[in-house]
Amino acid sequence: MTEQAAHHRVGRPLDAEAAESRAAQAAVLADVLALRALSALAAGAPEADLPGLLHVEQSQVRAAVGRLRMVDILHIDGDGRPTLTAEAWVRFGRLLVGGTPALPAVADGPAMAALPAAIESVARDLSYRFSSTFGAETVSRYVADSYRLLSRRARVHSQLSSLTARYSADRLDALASARGLVLRGTPEVLFVCVQNAGRSQLAAAYLRHLAGSAVHVRTAGSEPAGEVDPRIIETLAEVGVPLTDEYPKPLTDEVVQAADYIITMSCGEACPVYPGRRYMDWDLADPLSLDDAGLRGVRDRVRELVEDLLDEMRVNPVAS
Repeated sequence: MTEQAAHHRVGRPLDAEAAESRAAQAAVLADVLALRALSALAAGAPEADLPGLLHVEQSQVRAAVGRLRMVDILHIDGDGRPTLTAEAWVRFGRLLVGGTPALPAVADGPAMAALPAAIESVARDLSYRFSSTFGAETVSRYVADSYRLLSRRARVHSQLSSLTARYSADRLDALASARGLVLRGTPEVLFVCVQNAGRSQLAAAYLRHLAGSAVHVRTAGSEPAGEVDPRIIETLAEVGVPLTDEYPKPLTDEVVQAADYIITMSCGEACPVYPGRRYMDWDLADPLSLDDAGLRGVRDRVRELVEDLLDEMRVNPVAS
């Protein structure tokens, strides 16, 4: 294994601002009461019950919650309750509760009856498919949330119901994996870039092509585009690597929780870093900003990095 390959496995060092923020969070969590209060809230206890649960005064609870809010570990939700931020769930979830932490629930949206009939049908179909894992209410919430996320950036609305079905199923599958309800026995890899239309799709296509079913692959974007760029599909076709029926999708907590490897693509602070997983940052130019020769160069570099990743995971390629 080359020194250059090893270099791409250590991630980015924290900049001064990020280090200061995390040091402040660590300092607050070093306080036993603050940590216990956060653990109780993570387990679903109402704030009003904390004095009795923790055997402390209400004023002490308020002070602890205030400190947690000051460092962005807690925020106040729409119902006025202190709730862990999404980043705090990913960063500290395993510290707070026994076993795999429960994920924050998808926010309640409009009733399914307020959504198109085709989306209601998706919810019914997926409720049957996931009936041994999740209740119909959970499935319906995820379907409604997935529909809203996709509809904000969809260019072809005639495809929304089929994309919602696929996206919802993938999120529910990730949720089941994150909660330990499904045991895959294979590594889970998440590729993240800004638009989920170029670099992350190149990497995912190569990993699926080379590893087959030995690795489970997901992609997401922090600001996903409306579609995968056609140049990416064309440049992969040149080397016999398929990328069919793929689409950009928003990054959500459950796919992060399900991942063993999170690989970001030179997208700076727009791509979140989630400690607790195997994190890498692949320093790649945006291929869509390059000419055809430059795009091919990025494509070939992605293959090298994917081969190094397979080597680290001790997965033998099934394709040349």
